[in-house]
Formats: sequence, structure tokens, C-alpha cells
Amino acid sequence: MKRENVVIGPEGTPLTLSNLPKPDTVRWVIRRKAEVVAAVRGGLLTLDGACERYGLSSEEFMTWQRSIEAHGISGLRTTRVQQYR
Repeated sequence: MKRENVVIGPEGTPLTLSNLPKPDTVRWVIRRKAEVVAAVRGGLLTLDGACERYGLSSEEFMTWQRSIEAHGISGLRTTRVQQYR
């Protein structure tokens, strides 16, 4: 039996491909963005795979990742973008 790959998500819980945000996600709340970034960082998805799965540009994904690196998960708040720049 093949063991499913697991990475630890932003809230400390295990993430697998089956419990990542759905591919047709439209409303990107902070937690979902952080989960996708964690999945790519942990090798659960490739950058290209994440962009294809969620219809993201690599620039959009990289913006999420840079926001987390610079300001933590709260950096993903779209209403706060100006505050962090």
C-alpha cells in the first residue's frame, strides 16, 4: 500500500493532496493560501502543479510566498497589502 505524502500545514495540522483546498476554489482566504504555499514548500505539489491545479500565475503564488516569509501568515490579508509594502 502506497503511503500518501504528508506535510505540516500552517496551523500545524497534516496536509495531504486530498485535504488541500479544492481545485475549483474561488475564495482565497488566508488559510487556503497558506496551505497551498506549505504544500509546495513541503514537496506535496510542485510550483507548476499548484499553479495548474488552482489556475494561479507563478507571480501570484510567489507573492503569497514572499508575503508569508516577510510578514507571516497575516501578510496574506488582501486588505492589509498596502500596510506591508
